[in-house]
Amino acid sequence: MSNVGPGVRPHLTVNGGDAAIDFYRKAFGAEEIHERVRGDDGKRLLHGEIKIAGTVVYICDDFPEHCGGKSRTPDALGGVPMVLHQCVPNCDAAMDRAVKAGAKVLMPADDQFWGDRYGVVEDPFGYQWSFSHPLKR
Repeated sequence: MSNVGPGVRPHLTVNGGDAAIDFYRKAFGAEEIHERVRGDDGKRLLHGEIKIAGTVVYICDDFPEHCGGKSRTPDALGGVPMVLHQCVPNCDAAMDRAVKAGAKVLMPADDQFWGDRYGVVEDPFGYQWSFSHPLKR
């Protein structure tokens, strides 16, 4: 793991770590910041690091054998109780880019009562991402 200083880092467990990194690069402009580390089988991604809008995100394939035999992907868990949010210059453009990369719209972008334009997509790996930009007053 890289030494990128203090902070909270989401650690996303997926089926298909390499494909996830490729998706996040296309959908969110992620930058890969660390060499990919493989598990003992030489195939699954043990550790990958990307940076999205200045935030480091860790990516790994599912290793149920290290988690009491339980899968930790969103599919196995029936979803995840969180949304990864990005404040962006243009909510609609960010959502369009994600959809073109393979995400599906869960909540179309719309002007919200709290003063933001806001929408939500789900990536092909089961994680939800929301986007917003402030509305002009």
